[in-house]
Amino acid sequence: MESSAQRGGKLRSWLDGRVGLTDLEKIAAKKQIPVHRHTLWYYLGGMTLFLFMVQVSTGILLLLYYRPSAEEAFESVQFLMGEVQFGWLIRSIHAWAANLMIFTLFVHLFSVMLLKAYRPPREVTWFSGVALMGLAMGFGFTGYLLPWNELAYFATKVGTEITGSVPVVGSFLGRLLRGGNDVTGATLTRFYGIHVAILPATATALLGLHLYLVQRHGMSVPPAVERAGGAGRHMPFMPNFLLRDLVGWLSALAVLAALAAFFPAELGKKADPFLPAPTGIKPEWYFMFMFQTLKYLPAHILGIEGEVFGIVAFGLGGLFLLLIPVLDRRTVRGEPSRLFTWIGVAIIVYMLLFTFLGYTASATK
Repeated sequence: MESSAQRGGKLRSWLDGRVGLTDLEKIAAKKQIPVHRHTLWYYLGGMTLFLFMVQVSTGILLLLYYRPSAEEAFESVQFLMGEVQFGWLIRSIHAWAANLMIFTLFVHLFSVMLLKAYRPPREVTWFSGVALMGLAMGFGFTGYLLPWNELAYFATKVGTEITGSVPVVGSFLGRLLRGGNDVTGATLTRFYGIHVAILPATATALLGLHLYLVQRHGMSVPPAVERAGGAGRHMPFMPNFLLRDLVGWLSALAVLAALAAFFPAELGKKADPFLPAPTGIKPEWYFMFMFQTLKYLPAHILGIEGEVFGIVAFGLGGLFLLLIPVLDRRTVRGEPSRLFTWIGVAIIVYMLLFTFLGYTASATK
């Protein structure tokens, strides 16, 4: 009789002839990771990818019970949490993984910015990363409404009204998102379609491009490390870096399980469009800095409505973030440049400060 080792060898040989395992192993063996004082930041991309995979896995499980209609959505989530074995845990992990994924994505993006990892030939890698950040926030916005509870309904109503304030195309975008002039069951169905079909398809394509570019160009070494001559050491991706990645993923899974167990996602009350909005309506934390900024703006700025001015400013800010590889010419030429470093620090401080102010203002009401 054949031993298990012989059967494994035959299976490997069969797969190698069809998939090319040997070629993949050669590619993995060649991949090297620079070792320097900033190597820790390299793990954030893999952590974000892992949390995205958790989102996909738990989201598929939730789809088995969810019914996307205003009449049944809340009840289906209620049934999932109360009657389905471990349903409450899956929903809580999905909710916490969404928050942690966006957090690690923010940290990853700004670490790339501060370490100048957008330099040639990695400009398209940066463009795809910024686009993925926008898609992640789109996932958060569309997914928030799906339980069809009171807070989600009125927060979505405020969010779509803000979108409707965009100059020229605002009214069209508002109707496109809501499926009409107000948030109704048609909005829920539309958000469901965007959340489970359009955004995942787009994110998968962009993620594939992003991972391919990271594989093609490798990890960037910060200019300061290069100038100090500290970019000579490397570690193999397989197995050294991959094992460290796996330790981080298992740690993240443990954190997710603990958060889901001790702080499970709440459902609240079913949305009722005829009731007044409850007090303390606020967006998710990753939208809070924008929401709080709009609250501080005066009624008119330079003859323009304050809200419209703020929305245009955020749009231009997003465009600026996207075009940093084009705008930071000194870094591209290999010259020391602190301007965009300080801009990145200023953006981080602004986001943290206005998020804090937003939650402080909500707590005092």
